Amino acid sequence: MFAKKEKGYVPPKMHEKLSAGDIVFSIINYTVFGVFTLACIFPFYYLFINTISDNNLVSSGKIDFIPKGIHFGNYLAVLQLGDLGQALVVTLARTVIGTIIMVLCSALAGYIFTKREMWHRSFWYRFVVLTMYLNAGIIPWYLNMSMLGLTNNFLAYILPCIMVPYNLILVKTYIESIPQALEESAALDGANYFQRFYKIILPLSKPILATIAIFGAVNHWNSFQDSLILMQSAPSLFTLQHRLYIYLNQASNLSQMMSGGSVSQAALNSLMNMKVVKYTVAMVTVIPIMLFYPFMQKYFESGIMLGAVKG
Repeated sequence: MFAKKEKGYVPPKMHEKLSAGDIVFSIINYTVFGVFTLACIFPFYYLFINTISDNNLVSSGKIDFIPKGIHFGNYLAVLQLGDLGQALVVTLARTVIGTIIMVLCSALAGYIFTKREMWHRSFWYRFVVLTMYLNAGIIPWYLNMSMLGLTNNFLAYILPCIMVPYNLILVKTYIESIPQALEESAALDGANYFQRFYKIILPLSKPILATIAIFGAVNHWNSFQDSLILMQSAPSLFTLQHRLYIYLNQASNLSQMMSGGSVSQAALNSLMNMKVVKYTVAMVTVIPIMLFYPFMQKYFESGIMLGAVKG
């Protein structure tokens, strides 16, 4: 009636006593990572408390760890800046549109590269991967974009990021881990390649697609170089990061004027306001992507691990 215990069976210990070395290691481990976590969080905390504190106290550098004179008027004032609002719309548009197109194209290309019947599959796959190691530089890149008519053009934000080799590798490897029997059964029922991709592969690939969506969204949101170089004659297409760069430069120029003794009271007031503005704009550029990440976190770890099992 009862299962006979095997010879040499040792029941598991419910509460194993930790040794002194284990306790010391745990204390050191938690301490080091706790300090590292605080070091990562403090810059964002410092920016935030300066954006909600009294502007005069912020300008005079009297805000250290605790906010004083709390108010949220800076965020309302910054959002009323016409150029910043336009930059926010442009950044949101490129992030949403660019990420969706990149995810769909990466998923489709990754699926195609798993098919052995693809013409010269190995050659084309190696050709795509090779682009990860070759970079012509900024000047050839600018000349190429200019010849394609992508200067002062919103498509310059979207088209170059449609296919990222690293994302393609992750998606291809992940799709190869899906049991082929699922797709073979659909093929026996008469489903074509697109139907199999849409109804079977795409739903099962959510973890890896969410992973590359995080990569793509962060890349689009933080992108700065393409706006700075390609949109020189189109201020309406400046991104949020580009606008932040402009504000920081304005504050830097006023600081240099102060050191030379040629600054007026109006410029001094502008500098004081600019210090608060650049803190607030920095928080505005960071908050949306910080809010986006937690919703995708549950897919991130499983997707990046499963997508990296095979080479």
